[in-house]
Amino acid sequence: QLQLVESGGGLVQPGGSLRLSCAASGFTLEHYTIGWFRQAPGKEREGVSCATSRDGITNYVASVKGRFTISRDNAKNTMYLQMNSLKPEDTAVYYCAAGFSEYAINCRQSLYNYWGQGTQVTVSS
Repeated sequence: QLQLVESGGGLVQPGGSLRLSCAASGFTLEHYTIGWFRQAPGKEREGVSCATSRDGITNYVASVKGRFTISRDNAKNTMYLQMNSLKPEDTAVYYCAAGFSEYAINCRQSLYNYWGQGTQVTVSS
Protein backbone atom coordinates (compact mmCIF):
# COMPACT_ATOMS: atom_id res chain seq x y z
CA GLN A 1 0.00 0.00 0.00
CA LEU A 2 1.39 3.37 -1.02
CA GLN A 3 1.14 5.86 1.79
CA LEU A 4 2.72 8.70 3.73
CA VAL A 5 2.33 8.74 7.51
CA GLU A 6 3.02 11.92 9.43
CA SER A 7 3.98 12.47 13.04
CA GLY A 8 5.39 15.19 15.26
CA GLY A 9 2.64 17.76 15.44
CA GLY A 10 1.40 19.25 18.68
CA LEU A 11 1.08 22.33 20.84
CA VAL A 12 4.10 24.62 21.22
CA GLN A 13 4.65 28.09 22.62
CA PRO A 14 5.64 30.99 20.38
CA GLY A 15 9.37 30.89 19.72
CA GLY A 16 9.50 27.14 20.16
CA SER A 17 10.42 24.36 17.75
CA LEU A 18 8.86 21.22 16.32
CA ARG A 19 10.04 18.62 13.86
CA LEU A 20 7.49 16.96 11.64
CA SER A 21 8.26 13.53 10.19
CA CYS A 22 6.64 11.78 7.25
CA ALA A 23 7.44 8.12 6.59
CA ALA A 24 6.79 6.67 3.16
CA SER A 25 5.77 3.07 2.53
CA GLY A 26 5.18 1.19 -0.69
CA PHE A 27 7.46 3.45 -2.72
CA THR A 28 10.96 4.94 -2.57
CA LEU A 29 10.79 8.54 -1.48
CA GLU A 30 14.31 9.21 -2.78
CA HIS A 31 13.02 9.35 -6.36
CA TYR A 32 10.28 11.91 -5.68
CA THR A 33 10.03 15.65 -5.26
CA ILE A 34 8.83 16.20 -1.71
CA GLY A 35 6.76 18.96 -0.19
CA TRP A 36 5.13 20.24 2.96
CA PHE A 37 1.85 22.11 2.83
CA ARG A 38 -0.41 23.63 5.47
CA GLN A 39 -4.00 24.71 5.86
CA ALA A 40 -5.02 27.18 8.51
CA PRO A 41 -8.66 27.52 9.62
CA GLY A 42 -10.68 29.38 7.01
CA LYS A 43 -7.81 29.51 4.54
CA GLU A 44 -6.76 27.58 1.48
CA ARG A 45 -3.97 25.03 1.68
CA GLU A 46 -0.62 26.57 0.77
CA GLY A 47 2.84 25.26 -0.06
CA VAL A 48 5.34 25.72 2.76
CA SER A 49 8.47 24.08 1.39
CA CYS A 50 9.40 21.74 -1.44
CA ALA A 51 12.59 19.97 -2.51
CA THR A 52 13.75 18.10 -5.60
CA SER A 53 14.98 14.53 -5.54
CA ARG A 54 18.25 14.66 -7.44
CA ASP A 55 19.97 17.97 -6.90
CA GLY A 56 18.47 19.01 -3.56
CA ILE A 57 17.02 22.31 -4.73
CA THR A 58 14.68 23.71 -2.08
CA ASN A 59 11.86 26.22 -2.18
CA TYR A 60 10.27 28.02 0.78
CA VAL A 61 7.31 30.33 1.10
CA ALA A 62 8.53 33.76 2.19
CA SER A 63 6.85 33.61 5.59
CA VAL A 64 8.97 30.63 6.74
CA LYS A 65 12.34 31.35 5.13
CA GLY A 66 15.14 31.19 7.68
CA ARG A 67 12.91 29.42 10.21
CA PHE A 68 11.89 26.12 8.54
CA THR A 69 14.10 23.48 6.94
CA ILE A 70 12.97 20.64 4.69
CA SER A 71 15.06 17.49 4.53
CA ARG A 72 14.92 13.77 3.83
CA ASP A 73 16.66 10.63 5.08
CA ASN A 74 16.74 8.17 2.21
CA ALA A 75 17.87 5.30 4.42
CA LYS A 76 14.73 5.73 6.53
CA ASN A 77 12.51 6.60 3.55
CA THR A 78 11.36 9.60 5.56
CA MET A 79 11.06 13.34 5.04
CA TYR A 80 11.16 16.05 7.68
CA LEU A 81 10.21 19.63 8.33
CA GLN A 82 12.19 21.32 11.09
CA MET A 83 10.28 24.34 12.34
CA ASN A 84 12.03 26.90 14.55
CA SER A 85 10.99 30.27 15.96
CA LEU A 86 7.36 29.29 15.58
CA LYS A 87 4.71 32.00 15.47
CA PRO A 88 0.96 31.85 16.15
CA GLU A 89 0.36 32.38 12.44
CA ASP A 90 2.09 29.04 11.78
CA THR A 91 -0.88 27.28 13.37
CA ALA A 92 -2.37 24.92 10.79
CA VAL A 93 -2.78 21.33 9.73
CA TYR A 94 0.45 20.32 8.01
CA TYR A 95 0.54 17.82 5.16
CA CYS A 96 3.46 16.05 3.54
CA ALA A 97 3.36 15.07 -0.11
CA ALA A 98 5.44 13.40 -2.81
CA GLY A 99 5.35 14.03 -6.55
CA PHE A 100 6.76 12.31 -9.63
CA SER A 101 7.63 15.52 -11.43
CA GLU A 102 10.68 17.69 -10.79
CA TYR A 103 8.41 20.64 -11.64
CA ALA A 104 6.71 20.02 -8.31
CA ILE A 105 9.54 22.06 -6.79
CA ASN A 106 7.28 25.08 -7.31
CA CYS A 107 4.92 23.53 -4.72
CA ARG A 108 2.05 23.28 -7.18
CA GLN A 109 -0.32 20.95 -5.39
CA SER A 110 -1.71 19.34 -8.54
CA LEU A 111 1.76 17.92 -9.26
CA TYR A 112 1.82 15.87 -6.04
CA ASN A 113 0.69 12.26 -6.28
CA TYR A 114 0.77 11.05 -2.67
CA TRP A 115 -0.39 12.88 0.44
CA GLY A 116 -0.17 12.32 4.16
CA GLN A 117 -3.20 12.47 6.42
CA GLY A 118 -2.20 15.75 8.06
CA THR A 119 -0.96 16.64 11.52
CA GLN A 120 -2.08 19.58 13.66
CA VAL A 121 0.45 22.20 14.73
CA THR A 122 -0.78 24.78 17.22
CA VAL A 123 1.40 27.69 18.31
CA SER A 124 -0.04 29.36 21.36
CA SER A 125 0.93 30.59 24.81
